[in-house]
Amino acid sequence: MERVLERFAAGYAADQDKLSGKGDDQSSIHYPAVFLFIGDKSAEAIEPMMRINHKKWDNSAGVMYFHVGTGSAPGGTTPGLANQEFGKPGSTQGGIREPGADEASGSALLRVSRFTIDAGPAGNDPKTFRKALYHSFYRNEEQLYGLNRALRQLSYNIADYGRLYSSFDRIHLSVITRVDDPLNVFIPEISLLAQSIFAQSFKSVQMDLYALISERDQMESFGYGSSAGVAFLRELEVMQGSDYRFSAKLHVTEDGLSIPVTHQPAPLFDLVYVLSDKNERGITAAHGMQDNYEIICHVSLLKNRKQKEGHYDLNAGGYNNTSFKNNVMTESGRQGYVSAGFSRVKRPNESIALAVLYHFYGGLLSRMKNVPEWGLKEKMSFFGLDPAAISGQAERMVPDGGKIAEMTGMMTHPVSYGSLKRMTLRDAEEALFGGGCEAYFQSNYVQETEQRLKEQQTGEGLRERIRRRLRERSAVGMFGIALWTDEKNGGSVLEAVRSRIRDLAGHLEAEKAELASYYDERVENQPFPKRPLMEKHNVRSFIRFFFETVYRRKLELLLLETELKLYRRYEAELTQIHAEYKQKALELTGLQEMLLHAARASIREADDYIGQNIMEYYGVVTEELMRELEARRGEGVFFGERYMGSLAELLDEGRERLLLRLIEVCRQELLESEAFDQTFEEELLNRANVTTEYGNRQVLSKEELFKKLYRTLEEHAVINLRLLEYTQEHRYEEKYFFGDAESEFIRYAAGADETSRIYKLGVVHEKRSSGVEKLNLMGGFHLEDLMYYRNGKVYYETYVQNGYEFHGIEAERLPELK
Repeated sequence: MERVLERFAAGYAADQDKLSGKGDDQSSIHYPAVFLFIGDKSAEAIEPMMRINHKKWDNSAGVMYFHVGTGSAPGGTTPGLANQEFGKPGSTQGGIREPGADEASGSALLRVSRFTIDAGPAGNDPKTFRKALYHSFYRNEEQLYGLNRALRQLSYNIADYGRLYSSFDRIHLSVITRVDDPLNVFIPEISLLAQSIFAQSFKSVQMDLYALISERDQMESFGYGSSAGVAFLRELEVMQGSDYRFSAKLHVTEDGLSIPVTHQPAPLFDLVYVLSDKNERGITAAHGMQDNYEIICHVSLLKNRKQKEGHYDLNAGGYNNTSFKNNVMTESGRQGYVSAGFSRVKRPNESIALAVLYHFYGGLLSRMKNVPEWGLKEKMSFFGLDPAAISGQAERMVPDGGKIAEMTGMMTHPVSYGSLKRMTLRDAEEALFGGGCEAYFQSNYVQETEQRLKEQQTGEGLRERIRRRLRERSAVGMFGIALWTDEKNGGSVLEAVRSRIRDLAGHLEAEKAELASYYDERVENQPFPKRPLMEKHNVRSFIRFFFETVYRRKLELLLLETELKLYRRYEAELTQIHAEYKQKALELTGLQEMLLHAARASIREADDYIGQNIMEYYGVVTEELMRELEARRGEGVFFGERYMGSLAELLDEGRERLLLRLIEVCRQELLESEAFDQTFEEELLNRANVTTEYGNRQVLSKEELFKKLYRTLEEHAVINLRLLEYTQEHRYEEKYFFGDAESEFIRYAAGADETSRIYKLGVVHEKRSSGVEKLNLMGGFHLEDLMYYRNGKVYYETYVQNGYEFHGIEAERLPELK
């Protein structure tokens, strides 16, 4: 049930994202882009980033993704080249499915290529794994040649998508790794080989590194993981030094000839971004690494964005990479690292879907609980238990009176009328027929009636009638059945049935007593035709009279007894039906509680402000939509076959079946209505004011709303990195909004704090009404400013002292531990 709700909410949110706010557009990247993932731990970032780029960039089909791992990552391959194309709808090659493949248009396809490094004997000793891995790379010429081929194939693939880009002069290469992944020991080799191969096709290669820190994942192996992370950061300090140089025979031809790849004294990467799952305030990110993947994609767009014609950036010039690099560099020329924070404000579609579903279901239940105030006569008729109906059933069970007339032909004992007339009716019957009459009546009436009663499916018939009446009449639902069959409820059908049983039982006893008394009357006192001196005639006349009076009365008594038995059966059935429908009512109420829990849980996951008043506002919206539909199509429309139908029958198929039908109707009839077609600003403003009364001065104005939105975005875009000092010496910041530059909120944000801000503010224009995003960039810190480095240094030193070797390069080339 929970998974069904999750799929429903996620599906609605995804559909809303596809609609992109009824007119949102996408950005385009200017130059080709390649994302190079190094290490098994970085593999998990590939699919999320593909999805983000597919959604954000209209030319994302030409973006290439290259992963270097050991094969233990999801979708790992055998050693050597593995070029895989992801474009067929529903394909899951290599463990990665193309995001939105079924929505992508044209022949542009996203591609993922993998190269698997053979660790060989390096993995036998964890103490020297990282170092041994590094040296084995150089010894395996066949593997190095395979990497050359893979990167060249990647370069050729990029050329196939040249039409998607505005320029082919430059390529943006983004290297992504986890600091604690052993394979990042190859970062200089793989990055420079890729740069060298790409440089044969492009005039320049801009190369950035994104170093990811997952402190959550180090809960189990915090000692070794922290040590490996610090080892990489020491190597990174070397790579980013202004005097860093590199030369190695990495180019390998098909004939086995090696050609050096060289790097002249300069930092290896244009900029290095360090991103953690713990933010600057020391709080673990709610979405884990997902925000960091968003950051990488947004930074890539910021640095490689195609300017839209007819629009401008409100920061007069937009992002300038050279300027940013200069501002994060110290006076001595030491290049600072960069980190970032990301936040998004949009309509909380998942929470809205669950809130509307809850209120829609609540509306259905409230209508079902609105039981009509009928009298007992109407209630009994609803169940088919009124006296006329039960009498009719009894008459159908008891054979007709035709056989009573046939009894006159029964054999009689020779008795004169003179003897009969002084007898009682009882004695006369015995004298004439012995026990024959009673035996005949038992066989032809009593036993036949009992057999028919036995064959009668009283309970199933009553349940079928209830189901049929529930389908026919929406005014009475399961709650009405449960209420009307409750013996504790005054005026219940069960009470009326018991009252009828008491009346019938009393009437039956009285009739039996009267018949017994009648049996004691003398024959000569009975009003049948008598003729003097005609013995035989008088006997036959008495016999006819006897059967038409006594046995007709016995037949009436049998009808009364049958009716009483039916009512007693229905009494027992009603008790069971009450238990069944009470349980159904409890299940319906339980489903409502589950929907409420799911909606509240989803709202809690949203920001306190962005998620405010969702239940209140959408409660009003849902009820208005339901009333509008009822006004157009009639009261009880939701219980018609086109909509929900009988909730009782759906519940008989299981709560999940009921939930699925509820979701289907909610999606079609409510969530697709124009009431949900609002910009995120309008929707948020309406929600903010839903609980205020008309004329209330506390109504939130647009300016106040924008001020709160502005603060919310800023608070959630806190830098994703824990630093020793919050305001370190060389801190430099730039902040960018991604949204519609012509919208009221963006114009407000561009002017907010204009006179007091100490950071550069820019806007990346993307026509949209579904929300706004904010990217905060902060640079200028160094290795020694990282809390992760400070804390991990103790483990690193201890592991080194105990014989662990982490580095492939010579120890004297490493900087001192700070």
